[in-house]
Amino acid sequence: MPYARPTLTELNGQALQDIQSAQIGGVDGLLQKAVLRVLARAQSGLAYEHYGYQDWIARMAVPWTARDEFLEGWAALKGVTRKAASYAALTATFTGTPGVTMPSGTTVATANSLSFSTTADATVGSTGSVTVPIAATTAGSASNLAVGTAMTLSGAITGINSSGAVASSVTAGADQETDDAFRTRMLQVYAAPPQGGAQDDYVTWVEDVAGVTRAWCNPNGAGVGTAVVYFMMDDVRASQSGFPQGTNGVASAESRDTAATGDQLTVADAIYPLRPVTALVYACAPVANPISFVIADLSPATSTVIAGITTALQDLFVRIGTPLGMTIYPSDWNEAIASVAGIEHFNVTSPAAPVTLSVGQLPTLSGTPQTSA
Repeated sequence: MPYARPTLTELNGQALQDIQSAQIGGVDGLLQKAVLRVLARAQSGLAYEHYGYQDWIARMAVPWTARDEFLEGWAALKGVTRKAASYAALTATFTGTPGVTMPSGTTVATANSLSFSTTADATVGSTGSVTVPIAATTAGSASNLAVGTAMTLSGAITGINSSGAVASSVTAGADQETDDAFRTRMLQVYAAPPQGGAQDDYVTWVEDVAGVTRAWCNPNGAGVGTAVVYFMMDDVRASQSGFPQGTNGVASAESRDTAATGDQLTVADAIYPLRPVTALVYACAPVANPISFVIADLSPATSTVIAGITTALQDLFVRIGTPLGMTIYPSDWNEAIASVAGIEHFNVTSPAAPVTLSVGQLPTLSGTPQTSA
């Protein structure tokens, strides 16, 4: 049974009652500004602070409620560290005179003052354009720019126009891991200690990478001695519905197959020194399998209810979705829809049967659910 911490009012009342029942000579009632009443209030305030401190100690003393440096201390006992903010890597295209070189270290910026720096020399080609790799100078998800975002040279370069645009996203930047996400990863390790390459170990290794929010491992997924890891980046790749951007493959140091690119390469390189020495590991992005819904007899069919259904179905797919092969049953989506506040009745007419997904596929919601009479 949880301990019921007394309120300040209860402590003050208890102090007054103790004073009045102490049989102090001449004290049979306390006026509003009596010294003993003031002392009782001061004493109850101090006691309330002590209860608060003990409450804080109790929260920090166990890993499932600890916060900040105490949470990091509990996680360190299992070798889990908080994911630091990471830097976005992009490419940007500028125009100019053929043959002119844009040197490495050139600073470019966006209209809202986000700063980037080129990471390699690049020369304007015969078509009059040059695409350069750029990296954010500040870590975090704010630097994850959409293709086409305008960029400007911070300093003039003779022969190159100052205006350019983002051409592609190479790797996404991520914010520092929150306490809640960090705690979840830590508790997973407490529940499933590392075993030198077990299926859960691969999930842990992938989720240790900045920006990764969900991960799965398919043992022998590409043949005997292989491990295929799938992952999602729901926050930093929100504009791509959370799906990693790049090509599937192995680590850059792995010679037995083609190296991945983009987000997949980041994950593959992170796993490479951790995996069992003979394992061939592939980092892969799941393939979206959009599912459309048609709902009949929905009451009330308001925009608020439909928005609630959309959110509930999206949450369902995040909670139960796996690229390791799965079947989604009508009972799953009916339960999710029924949880939306305000719904009186409904009938899902499509899909009309369970939906089966192959290995590598992940369920997603195709647009907004449609209604019919």
